Amino acid sequence: MSTNEDRFIDIEIKLAHQEHIVESLNQRVYEQQQQIDKLEQMCAALVQHVRDQAQGGGGGGALAHEPPPHY
Repeated sequence: MSTNEDRFIDIEIKLAHQEHIVESLNQRVYEQQQQIDKLEQMCAALVQHVRDQAQGGGGGGALAHEPPPHY
């Protein structure tokens, strides 16, 4: 019966490794989703900033039409 016991032990070891891998992958997916959420918020803020600038709400007023200082 030692072969069946050995096979059973091997299966338990493989299962333990797979459970660890699944937990690690779940944690990584969670971290990546948090990062995606932050990036989406940043993109939305940048889009709003560009829209505000395009509508003249940049606060620069007359400075927006002046050439840069190196000219």
